[in-house]
Amino acid sequence: MAEITMYGADWCSDCRRSKALLDATGVAYDYVDVEASAENADAARAISGRTNIPVIAFADGTHQVEPSDAALRGKLVELALV
Repeated sequence: MAEITMYGADWCSDCRRSKALLDATGVAYDYVDVEASAENADAARAISGRTNIPVIAFADGTHQVEPSDAALRGKLVELALV
């Protein structure tokens, strides 16, 4: 299992941007499509308390919602994943 789980949707530009950053860094992550089921959307909402996406959950118990590239990259460095 990956240390990162990203909850998002294909139509979401912030999701595509964060996904592209994760792909470019080569960091392994699980992608959960919130449009695929209500349970997936509920899981993202349970983590963040919000309906905004992407929700990116980390193995250390923290998460980011709609992070900038700089914030997401900083978290990857903090976790020594890049």
